[in-house]
Amino acid sequence: MPRTTYRLYIDGAFPRAASGRTFDVHGADGTFLASAALAAGRDARDAVVAARGAFLRWSSAAGYDRGQVLYRVAEVMERHRAQFAGQVRRATGCSSGRSYAEVDAAVDRWTWYAGWADK
Repeated sequence: MPRTTYRLYIDGAFPRAASGRTFDVHGADGTFLASAALAAGRDARDAVVAARGAFLRWSSAAGYDRGQVLYRVAEVMERHRAQFAGQVRRATGCSSGRSYAEVDAAVDRWTWYAGWADK
């Protein structure tokens, strides 16, 4: 498995942590899964500034449009269901059936909230 380093996601971009630090993520059996950015206070501040900047646009969008964005997330998750289930299984050590159930529940939640966006 190639060594993967996950970055942060802030304001539509994937910056490295301000500290430049990462931490290793291990699965339930102790195997290395990936490295993840170790966010610092500056990263949290940047994320809050970005969220505040996006709030007006998101909250003023029509409920239908917000729902479509949420539905799109559910569709992407469902399309990559096997990949997500594999990641859940490696991270938690649960059975294949349980990992698929976790992913299916997440897709159902995104779909449920998407349905309420225009209510």
